[in-house]
Amino acid sequence: MLRTKFKRSIYRLFDVAVVAAVLQVLIYMYLFFYGKIIIQNQPEVMQQVSSTSILDGTGNEISKMITPTRGYIEYADLDEMPDMLKQAFLITEDKRFYRHAGLDLIGVGRAGVQNIIHMNWSQGGSSITQQLARNLYLDGSKTLIRKLNELSIALEMEKRYSKDEILEMYLNQIYMGRQQYGVKAAAWRYFGVDDLNKLELWQIATLAGIPKGPSIYNPVDNELLSKERRSVVLSLMHEQGIITSKQMKEAAAVEYKPPRPGMERKSTTQTSDVRQPSYISAVDAVVAEASLLTGKSEAEIRSAGWTIRTGLDASAQEAMEKTFAESVWFPDDRKDQQVQASMVILDQLNGEVKAIMGGRNPVKGDINRALIDARQPGSVFKPIVAYGPALESGKFNPGSMLPDRPMSYGGYQPSNLGGRYHGTVSMSQALQQSINAPSVWLLDQIGLRQSKDFAQKLGIEIGNEDTNLSIALGGLHKGVSPLKLAQAYAVFANDGKFNRAHLIREITDAQGRVIYAHQSTNKQVITKRTAQEMTKMLQLVVSQGTGKRAQMSQVRVAGKTGTTQAAFPNAPKGANRDIWFAGYTGKWTGVVWMGFDYTDAAHYLESGSGTAAELFSTVMKRAKQ
Repeated sequence: MLRTKFKRSIYRLFDVAVVAAVLQVLIYMYLFFYGKIIIQNQPEVMQQVSSTSILDGTGNEISKMITPTRGYIEYADLDEMPDMLKQAFLITEDKRFYRHAGLDLIGVGRAGVQNIIHMNWSQGGSSITQQLARNLYLDGSKTLIRKLNELSIALEMEKRYSKDEILEMYLNQIYMGRQQYGVKAAAWRYFGVDDLNKLELWQIATLAGIPKGPSIYNPVDNELLSKERRSVVLSLMHEQGIITSKQMKEAAAVEYKPPRPGMERKSTTQTSDVRQPSYISAVDAVVAEASLLTGKSEAEIRSAGWTIRTGLDASAQEAMEKTFAESVWFPDDRKDQQVQASMVILDQLNGEVKAIMGGRNPVKGDINRALIDARQPGSVFKPIVAYGPALESGKFNPGSMLPDRPMSYGGYQPSNLGGRYHGTVSMSQALQQSINAPSVWLLDQIGLRQSKDFAQKLGIEIGNEDTNLSIALGGLHKGVSPLKLAQAYAVFANDGKFNRAHLIREITDAQGRVIYAHQSTNKQVITKRTAQEMTKMLQLVVSQGTGKRAQMSQVRVAGKTGTTQAAFPNAPKGANRDIWFAGYTGKWTGVVWMGFDYTDAAHYLESGSGTAAELFSTVMKRAKQ
C-alpha cells in the first residue's frame, strides 16, 4: 500500500516536471519569437521621429507640430547629451544598464521585496530596455502577459542594438509629461533650453525625476512634488560620487521658474495657451503646401523632424487676427451665424505670403477660405480680364473713351447698377466707378482668347465653361480664391513681373540637409507700361472712386472693390452674397473676401464692398504698412 502511494507520488512529480519542462520550453520559445516578430513587423517604430518645426520670416518658431501617434518629439543624438544628463537617468532608472542583457535580475528582486513590504505591485524593476520596449510597442497594463511581451521585445532589442543605441532611443522616446517625449523636447518645454549641454544640474535632476511619474513629477503640473523628486535624484547622484555634497544642496534649493512667455511650443491643435498670433490658418496652409511640394502626407510631415522656413510676418499676422476678432468690422452678423471672411497678404516682390486668415474663428483642419476657389469675384476681376488686357493690347489707354450704354451681345445683355448710363466715359472713370457696360464692351473688343491669355499670365486659369463675356463682371462658375487674386494683383504692383504665391521658403531635414528651396522667378509677364498704367487707375479708384474706404494716411493705396448680388428668390434690393477688396501699397498686396458660407433669405450681406475695403485698410495700418 505504502509502496503504491510512493509510486503514485513519483509519477505525479514526474508529470509536474514534464509539464514544467514543457512550459519552460514554451515560455522560452515565446520569449525568443515574440519580440523578433514584433520588431520585424513594425520597422517604422524604430525610426528616428521628431516633431516638425515651422518658422516665420525672422526665424522664430511659430509651431512645433504634434506627431500623429504621440506629442512633441525632438530627436537628439547621444553625443549631443552631456554626460551628467546620461548619468542622472542611468543612476535613477537603471544603474546596471551597461551590465545586463535587457533584464536586471537584481532590480527585479529589489522591486519584488518592495512590493511584498508595501503589499502592492507598484514597483516594476523594469530596465531601461524594458521601458523602451513598453513605450514603443505596448500599453501600460500590469498583466503577466504584458510583462512577458515587454521582456521578449527587450531581449530582442539587446541583440539588435548596442547599449548606446538603446540609451539614445530611450532618452528620445521616454514620456516626460505635458505631451513631451524625450529629454530635448522636455528641456525646451520646462526650461526654454534648446542646447542640452546648457542644462544646469538642477534642471538635469528635474528631468531625470520625471519618468517615474510624468503627470505628477513634471515642474509645471506639480512644482512641489517635482522639487522633492529632484532631491531624490540628486541624493542618488551624490551617493554614486557623480556630484559633491555642495552641488547636491545647491541644486536641491533652486526654485523652479517657467520659461519666459513665448518660449513654449505652439500646438496646432490647442490654442488656449497660445499667445497671438496663433497662425492656425497659416500652419494648415504651410502643411498643405509642404505636402504638395514633397509628396508626403500630413502625418509624415508632422513627425519628419523637418524645419520649414516661411516668409510669414508676425506683425501682419497679428494685425489680421486682431482685426478679424473684432465684431465692429462685421456689421451684418446674425444672432445665429457670423459673417465669414478671409484675407491674404503677400509680398509682391517675391510672392511670399506674409499673413493669412481662412476664417474669423479658425480651428485646425477648418476650411481655409483664403485658398479655395469658391466665390465669384465680381468687379474685382475687371482689371484681370478686361482693363488689363485692353492696356496690354496697346489699343487703349486710361484716357480712352468707352461707350456706356445698354448693349446686347447675342443673348447676353449686361446692365449697370441702378440702370444709370453716361453715354461715354474714359477707361479710368469706368474703373473708378466700377461701371459694368464699358467693361463688357472692352472684353468684346479685345476678344476672349486674349483676355484668357492675359489672366493666365497672372496665374489665373479660366476654363472653357467660362469662355463668355460675363467674366468681365466676375461671373465664374467655380469662383476664385483670395490667394489667386492677390497673386494676380501683385503683378500690377511689381511692374508686370510674376511670382508664384507661396508660404514656404525652405525645408530642411533633421540633419540640416535642404529638401526644398523656393526659387522666385520674378518673370516679366506683362509690360511695365501696362502695370504702371493699371496702378495709376487703381490708385484713383481708392482716392476718388468706389474704394475710398481703403485709404491710408501717408500711404498710397491702389485697389479695386467687388460685389456679387444675392441670388435667392425675392432677394431684397441691395442684398449681396460676396464683397471683395483687392489692393496694394508699395510693399504688400492684400485681398479681402467677406460673406456668409451659405447665403439665403435669412443670411445675406446688406453692406457693400466698402466694408471689405475698410477691413483691408485697418489690417494694413495695424501691420504698419
